[in-house]
Amino acid sequence: MIVGVIGSGGREHAICEILFRSNKISELYCFPGNAGTAKIAKNVDIGTDNFENLKNYILENKIELIIIGPEKPLVDGLVDYLEKFRIKVFGPNKIASQLEGSKIFTKKICKKYQIPTANFGVFKNTNDAHEFLKNSSYPIVIKADNLASGKGVYICENFEESYSAVKEIFNGKFGKANDILIEEFLNGEEMSFFIVSDGISIQNFGTAQDHKRVLEGDKGKNTGGMGAYSPSRLINDELEKKILNKIIFPTLKALKEIGTEYKGFLYAGLMIIKNEPYLIEFNVRMGDPECQTILPKLNSDLLEIFLACCDKSLKETKIKWNNKKSLCVVLCSKGYPEKYEKNVEIENLNKIKLDNSNYIFHAGTKEKDKKIFAIGGRVLNFVTLSDKFSNARENINKHLSELSWNKGFYRKDIGHKVIDE
Repeated sequence: MIVGVIGSGGREHAICEILFRSNKISELYCFPGNAGTAKIAKNVDIGTDNFENLKNYILENKIELIIIGPEKPLVDGLVDYLEKFRIKVFGPNKIASQLEGSKIFTKKICKKYQIPTANFGVFKNTNDAHEFLKNSSYPIVIKADNLASGKGVYICENFEESYSAVKEIFNGKFGKANDILIEEFLNGEEMSFFIVSDGISIQNFGTAQDHKRVLEGDKGKNTGGMGAYSPSRLINDELEKKILNKIIFPTLKALKEIGTEYKGFLYAGLMIIKNEPYLIEFNVRMGDPECQTILPKLNSDLLEIFLACCDKSLKETKIKWNNKKSLCVVLCSKGYPEKYEKNVEIENLNKIKLDNSNYIFHAGTKEKDKKIFAIGGRVLNFVTLSDKFSNARENINKHLSELSWNKGFYRKDIGHKVIDE
């Protein structure tokens, strides 16, 4: 079978790598891909926003299945567009993708279907937000309504910080902002919970804990993700039932009632307080770097799962996992998430020996003249499967030392809550 993956990050390299195990795949394409996907797929330099060129290439090269990795093409309606040309696509349609595309869309669903979440207010201008913030208790959370690559969330400790956040969002830091979301701060522990759906039934697809803050000790600015571990230390049978019954099923019911269905990965970002789940946000795709952390644990054929979702036969598909612990550490360019140098060579990658328990997934990289260069903020994802999280972290640190890339940095405390306590 000929398969294409859309995206260029660590998530897409991980998807390609796990798909590459399938003996049912004859050719693999990645649009536009990176230096890691180039080793196992044909990279095609077409932007994810160029729908017509993507469609033409897919049809000309008889690609039989497309998997969309990132959120923006999903929110922009790429699934709907490709399906008009009878192209088989894994991912939610434009309406369903509003779960991530508009935080306010999701909050309204929460209110109507009594899904547990933080109390919130929606504001259309700085003056109204200013008045509300003057009488608020702190800390408080300010969110851009639209897509912001995981960075449009501010946790503010006082009025000055919160008003500055409001001004930044309305001034267009994350694109045009018609509305802003202000919500109460929930004091608990975060967890990422994943399902996969064919529009009729769902199956669980793992849990993880992401580390968003750039500095050790979970301090500093928000990033796209500095590392993750799976499974979450919080998950248990009782909590899982609560997440499904109070959050996942009511959300899917809400989508059905507005005339659509959900096909693809759904990622619930949760706050867990005394074994009770509260929805922080939905993502309509696998997380990054959670995807890189979870997929290596999969024992089933990933292609069969994607096809089952497209063919509405997920109920008959058994998804098997190994019971290893998985840890991922993200190597970033110095300066990230602010300014950083681009087109910096990464040497020594070929010195690191990898196997079925050790992976390096590329993110912001490109290959030129048989050399690898860093072109993004998040550059490489180091993943290890092990019986213990502590052993996984030791192994990753060894690999990072072998790489010895002095233009990068990484957090040395990923997984500290499961390792150090």
